[in-house]
Amino acid sequence: MFRKFLSILLISLPLFAILCSSFSEENPTDRRVLVLLDDFAIKSSHSLFFNSLESRGFDLDFKLADDPKLALQRYGQYLYDAAILFSPTIDRFGGSIDAASFLEFVDSGHDLIIAADGSASELIREIAVECGVDFDEDPAALVIDHMSYAVSETEGDHALIATDDFIQSEVILGSEKIEAPVLFKGIGHSINPANNLVLKVLSASPAAYSANPKSKLSNPPALTGSAISLVSVVQARNNARILISGSLSMFSNRFFRSGVQKAGSSTKYEKCGNEQFLTELSKWVFHERGHLKAANVRHHKVGEVDEPSVYRIKDDLDYSVEVYEWSGTSWQPYVADDLQVQFYMMSPYVLKTLSTDQKGHYYTSFKVPDVYGVFQFKVEYQRLGYTSLSLSKQIPVRPYRHNEYERFIPAAYPYYGASFSMMAGFFVFTLVYLYTK
Repeated sequence: MFRKFLSILLISLPLFAILCSSFSEENPTDRRVLVLLDDFAIKSSHSLFFNSLESRGFDLDFKLADDPKLALQRYGQYLYDAAILFSPTIDRFGGSIDAASFLEFVDSGHDLIIAADGSASELIREIAVECGVDFDEDPAALVIDHMSYAVSETEGDHALIATDDFIQSEVILGSEKIEAPVLFKGIGHSINPANNLVLKVLSASPAAYSANPKSKLSNPPALTGSAISLVSVVQARNNARILISGSLSMFSNRFFRSGVQKAGSSTKYEKCGNEQFLTELSKWVFHERGHLKAANVRHHKVGEVDEPSVYRIKDDLDYSVEVYEWSGTSWQPYVADDLQVQFYMMSPYVLKTLSTDQKGHYYTSFKVPDVYGVFQFKVEYQRLGYTSLSLSKQIPVRPYRHNEYERFIPAAYPYYGASFSMMAGFFVFTLVYLYTK
């Protein structure tokens, strides 16, 4: 019996350790990341990117994409909080993992980085399509730019491009401006303009197009100009984040250390912007930046401190909430001027912008509308680059009780006057009728 208990304990200890070191709302940085590779040589050729993640507290687990022991879950629990797919040529994952497994992984709130290239397999393309991104259907196509290519002695087909068309968002790319252009060599993709969950982070120039650089164009290219996205991100409705890049090489040590000179420019940078760009972008993807949480949601009548179980129509009430942003190491007060609260029943009866003390505390006061029913305090906050906040508290609103009305209602004074004048008139009429001939 003791041996059986000891064996169960030994089996459970690794799982317990995994669960203890996994993602939590209190510490989003301390997370386990699965890295799937086509070849272990990528671990050394892209070591600068991996080292930057490990230096920020991530525990990377490197595996071959076709490892037969590959698994994302054990005993119904996910073993990892994020995944990096640096395996663009893989046709089939090992173990019990398939494309649907990674989609369920994202649906469960986990993050994902996908790097493809010109040899991207149908499996990688399928995952990208499900995330809202369509790679060029031509497997030999690369993004070519004869205007914004990187000056190089070895690259003559202008498929090595230098671009600095970044998304304008400090929360996604950091507050420090990326001065040097980013080197990119790979496949382009397009996004559906109707899909507001997908954002182009790095776009091609208006002169770019996607085609096979080793063959002449017989038909106009399907992807041209700024419609070509080189790197895109997705923030799902459950706040899971996905990065999709059409180039695996842009993560490599060679590109990180390479200098760059953009065609037509006399400025030569000793180091391209790849390292800064991808480091800052990975901070956003892994929730080191732009991750919000709400705490201490309170409401009560003005002059009181306890939260009531029911409000009466026309009550004056106070509402407050605290909002914090994860800085990578700790929670810091989030400061904004566009946070709003709704007092909602089928539609918002009250919509108020919350005031702030610049320390993460938001508050407002308003009068309960003259309508009774079941209401909700609702905060729906969605801002570019930030995780969405969805707060809701239900509270009933009752009408006045019979003994809560004023004894004489000012609005009824005309009716009171009409009644007494009618009685006085009847009295006068009676006297006149009885005592006059």
